[in-house]
Amino acid sequence: MKKKENIITAELRYLRQAPRKVRLQADVIRGMSVMDAQAQLMLSPRRSSDPILKLLKSAIANAKYAKLDPQTLFVKEIMVNQGPKQKRWTPRARGSWSSIIKWTSHVVLVLGVSENPNRSDLVIYEKPKKKIKDEKKKANESKDREKPSKKESGKEKQESGKKHGSESGALKRVFRRKAI
Repeated sequence: MKKKENIITAELRYLRQAPRKVRLQADVIRGMSVMDAQAQLMLSPRRSSDPILKLLKSAIANAKYAKLDPQTLFVKEIMVNQGPKQKRWTPRARGSWSSIIKWTSHVVLVLGVSENPNRSDLVIYEKPKKKIKDEKKKANESKDREKPSKKESGKEKQESGKKHGSESGALKRVFRRKAI
């Protein structure tokens, strides 16, 4: 955490993802207020949004430690630089090999304090965890209600087979013919 004239910095190093993919997500939140950026990252389907969201939350915690109001903060800068590459190889034909390069990224996030805060009505809530056991019980109860008795279901199957047997067989034969 570095503090210079109401500037808060947080760093994420050695993120195991290519910098060009992380930059796509970083460009989206650059210049946004902190609340809007959090909402954008939570709703984004990209894999890089989770580590950037974690970094943003860390920067907000740094700002609270420096006694700054999170409502007045915005993403002043976000830089994504290339980290060291991990080099691997895979065997190919005739005893040769091909290289595999695994890219890493370094992300630096700088929050600034805006003079005129844009106080939006946006509030970020974490999703409550659902109780799986209760849902399974409800699903089993509804299935039990929908099932007819065994005798009725057997009769219905025989009747439905008689009604549609001749039609579906004729249609199957028509569509099975070879093209001329």
